[in-house]
Amino acid sequence: MLNTLQHSVVHRLPASYRRCSGPVGVTVEPQAANVLNSDDDLIGLRLLSHNGDSAWEIMQNIKLALADMQLECSVLELEGEPCLFVHRQDECTTTCRLKNFGVGIAETFAGERRD
Repeated sequence: MLNTLQHSVVHRLPASYRRCSGPVGVTVEPQAANVLNSDDDLIGLRLLSHNGDSAWEIMQNIKLALADMQLECSVLELEGEPCLFVHRQDECTTTCRLKNFGVGIAETFAGERRD
């Protein structure tokens, strides 16, 4: 599993999410900004380094790595891509675990844009 996670890169999705049940099973939907910090508040991670079937495989391996620490998470499709969803309160633990396995965490740079 370690070899499949090295050289993988994820980034945090900008919205907060919550689980909901639909006709096709469990899905997620974005939450309004004023509903943050509720019990079902989730953050999403999208894989930047892989596409297609390999992205699904990597996300399942990430889920297994987090399960070793008893972190509840789900891999669900969002906009046609696999995304990992964890509870907001587990974000720091998740990030640490992923870094220990060699997964890169892409961050947004704040600052001025120069043309």
